[in-house]
Amino acid sequence: MAAYVIAQIEVTNLDGYMEYASQTVACAEKFGGTFLVKGGAAEWIEGKGAARNVVIEFDTTEAAKRFYYSDEYQKILPLALNNSNRSMVLVEGV
Repeated sequence: MAAYVIAQIEVTNLDGYMEYASQTVACAEKFGGTFLVKGGAAEWIEGKGAARNVVIEFDTTEAAKRFYYSDEYQKILPLALNNSNRSMVLVEGV
């Protein structure tokens, strides 16, 4: 069953955040991840949310977790955490 990593992000330091963002595609692809959304224009039609949104599709929840907890991702994660405020969730598909 497909799984999705969904993040909502408010970037606080663009240069620092872009150093992180420039490395995420290659890292996710190592674990079978495909970016479906990476930034892009967003229009809120209900509620409030972050300006930047990301959706990464993986074949399984286990693959998504291998990505997130991998040494490669954990190495670049501080760049995201130090240069943005964000929430991230792992959701199983249907």
